[in-house]
Amino acid sequence: MASQTAAPNISTQAGPTNPAAPPEMSHRQIMEALTGLLAAFFTAILSSTIVANALPTIMSDLHGTQTDFAWVITAALLANAATTPIWGKLADLFNKKVLVQLSIIIFVAGSVMAGLSETIPLLLVARVIQGVAMGGLTALAQAIIGTMIPPRNRGKYSGYMGAVMAVGTAGGPLLGGFIVDSPLGWRWTFFVCVPLAVVALVLLQVTLKITHVRRPAKIDWLGSILLTSGVSLLLIWVSFAGNPAYYDWISWQSALMVGGGVLLLALLVLVESKVEQPIIPLKIISERTTALAILASVAVGVAMFGSSTFLGQYFQVARGATPTEAGLLTLPMIAGNLAGSVASGLLITRTGKWKGYLIAGSILLIGGLGLAGTMDHTTELWHTGIFTAVLGLGLGMLMQNLVLAVQNTVRASDIGTASASVAFFRSVGGAIGVSVLGAVLANRVSGLATQGLAAAGIPVQGGSAGSSMDLAHMPEPVREIMRAAYGDATAEVFLISAVVAVVALVSVLFIKEKPLRRTVDIQPAPAAESTTPELASAGK
Repeated sequence: MASQTAAPNISTQAGPTNPAAPPEMSHRQIMEALTGLLAAFFTAILSSTIVANALPTIMSDLHGTQTDFAWVITAALLANAATTPIWGKLADLFNKKVLVQLSIIIFVAGSVMAGLSETIPLLLVARVIQGVAMGGLTALAQAIIGTMIPPRNRGKYSGYMGAVMAVGTAGGPLLGGFIVDSPLGWRWTFFVCVPLAVVALVLLQVTLKITHVRRPAKIDWLGSILLTSGVSLLLIWVSFAGNPAYYDWISWQSALMVGGGVLLLALLVLVESKVEQPIIPLKIISERTTALAILASVAVGVAMFGSSTFLGQYFQVARGATPTEAGLLTLPMIAGNLAGSVASGLLITRTGKWKGYLIAGSILLIGGLGLAGTMDHTTELWHTGIFTAVLGLGLGMLMQNLVLAVQNTVRASDIGTASASVAFFRSVGGAIGVSVLGAVLANRVSGLATQGLAAAGIPVQGGSAGSSMDLAHMPEPVREIMRAAYGDATAEVFLISAVVAVVALVSVLFIKEKPLRRTVDIQPAPAAESTTPELASAGK
């Protein structure tokens, strides 16, 4: 008799908790729904990496410096990071399909503007617009998957998304290299993403069919402004501090910018603890699994964006490879990333265990970065292939599985915000990594170039060694010195990234592994089955 009364009681409880819980989708239905989504996600990832091998050419064409080089990447990552939580919150409040389509439209506008840019400042503005759109596509893709697929089955589909991310992250530089070497020129590294985005827009309209639950819309605009301002101020500071042309690490400018950034973020925490629907819910990111996954994601962001950004530069500037050859030389990282993502996703779905893959991925990430830290301008290219393959394997096992671990701990209604929080901190890590590592690389190149030029008896004008990336118009002896300086300095970038990656390993070691649930939303505890309806109502 008890078992007969328990069933309706569970049904009564489940209703209010998740009133629009959709029936479980078949594999075919899920794959149909994912078609347009993955196309949009691929376009976003591709756009952020396709310029990697084009940047040396772009900098030469637009007369940019190493600082400009880093900021073309950082501008997009900064906008991505600052807007990802906002998109995630919007995903919990509004129709996710419409939001994805809006993101694509914004992305197309930014891509066209970037392709038409004639100056570095205009290019940076265009990259910010692209970054806003990429923040939406990244956060919404994760949120939509989270609302369709139970965590127990999500590993396989996250593996597909990881494969798309792998191909887009590492394949972008390859495609960009082909385009730069073709008659089309570097501008088409931006234009080529426009038709891809239009195709994704059409596919989304046809294939993506998800249920939207209407909820009262309350956007935490004050929190959004504080978040964007605080993060932006700190990133701008860290990008230019220590550069002789701007200001020292210890200076009144540094004190003003750091103090202002910290104050804005402190106000953000205060606001988020008071508002009804915060942009970054403290109750979610303070949960043990989410907090540790966020720490790991910051380290992964540094490794992922830092390696893809500076690896292409290493092959072209230090090793004299063409953009196409530089793209081909990144294939080992593509293969490693693809294998790590797909294999770990399938195995997680089969076994339900995920922590071991996070640990293994962290170890491989540290190992790959450490090995890459031994490279210089004379390293055998087959050695660099092995190093980057190990690096890619670690990234593939970490990126999507960190999101999976977080999604397994939150309600379906909070999946958008939780997924966006992880993506946000990964993008912040990437933006910080590219900014800091770019500054380290610029200073190291300048020092090595000055030494090399002095040893060769070539005078340096105004301490400007290493400030220009226009190697094509340099005299042959100077060009060779600069190539050696860039090649030897890149090793330091990877070594710093390896040290940061230790944070990822420590974080995942302390994550408590919870069994992946087989339902999209969290179900009531079994103990609730024995309670009476009156008690259940009172508990709510």
